[in-house]
Amino acid sequence: MNTQHINYSILDLALVSQGHSLTQTYKDVLKLAQHAERFGYTRYWLAEHHNAPNIGSSATSVLIGYVAEGTKTLRIGSGGIMLPNHSPLIIAEQFGTLAWLYPNRIDLGLGRAPGTDRETAEAIRSDFMHAAYRFPDELEKIETYFSLENSVSKVRATVAEGAEVLIYILGSSTDSAHLAAKKGLPYAFASHFATTHLWEALDIYRKEFKPSPKLEHPYIMAGVNVIIADSDEEAQRLYTSLIRMIIGIFTGKRDFVQPPTSMTQELRETLQHPQIQQMLKYSFVGSKATVKAQVKEFLEQTQADELIAVANIYNVDDRIRSYELFAEIMRELNV
Repeated sequence: MNTQHINYSILDLALVSQGHSLTQTYKDVLKLAQHAERFGYTRYWLAEHHNAPNIGSSATSVLIGYVAEGTKTLRIGSGGIMLPNHSPLIIAEQFGTLAWLYPNRIDLGLGRAPGTDRETAEAIRSDFMHAAYRFPDELEKIETYFSLENSVSKVRATVAEGAEVLIYILGSSTDSAHLAAKKGLPYAFASHFATTHLWEALDIYRKEFKPSPKLEHPYIMAGVNVIIADSDEEAQRLYTSLIRMIIGIFTGKRDFVQPPTSMTQELRETLQHPQIQQMLKYSFVGSKATVKAQVKEFLEQTQADELIAVANIYNVDDRIRSYELFAEIMRELNV
């Protein structure tokens, strides 16, 4: 296992549970972030998704400001902003503004996927595919807008110039690994759902990494699903909500996050489907002792510098408890 201190963070989708209003959902987001701050988490990231009834983090930068205002020390950011959906100038202005309001606390994680279906992506930006292809160039524009040197340019994001915002590259395949390595930026791999290319992507990033003024050595964040409870049986019960979410993705019948039920034989068989098994490969479910062994093995295999945990759980109090136990695991592994 990595002998250095391993950071642990949260990736949140502002899950909208059945029977919960959006107002309650956003209050729960802040409640979780405030607990995460007390539990010693490094950062709290919000993911950009669109046209999904069970995900409330569509206006990601707005929600980041809300969470940053309600916390004090926790780093708040995007996991990520889907850059092809946006003008680089506007994103620079938004995150530059956030950085001046909440100094040394704002992260800008950037991805190239749409975070939605094709029709919605085209509704957001008609030239989405062209913008996705030009992701490296769009990233270059972002970096330029944040630089003090851009103050002499005709096109400026004045509120971004000199703002302290660290850029992270997000990836779910190997493409972004090459880019993150070339730019000397930290790399976050979405292994909580995209598991196929994890090892190849990490190898590419480490081998091709070039030091930059922002980062001297490779820095890897890896996503994992964590559902931890006081017993294996209770964790399996909470897991049923996530399993139904995944079924909704594969069947095209997305719905609000469903309340947990007993783990049925039908759900167990669903978990054995090759596609679902692959997608949920790095899902650590069980009691603290059970999950600790799984996390330890994952860290030994990946040598990740940071784990960013996703807990897709119906009830916010159960979610908070899961993250509390995960924090305990990480503190124990860091001793």
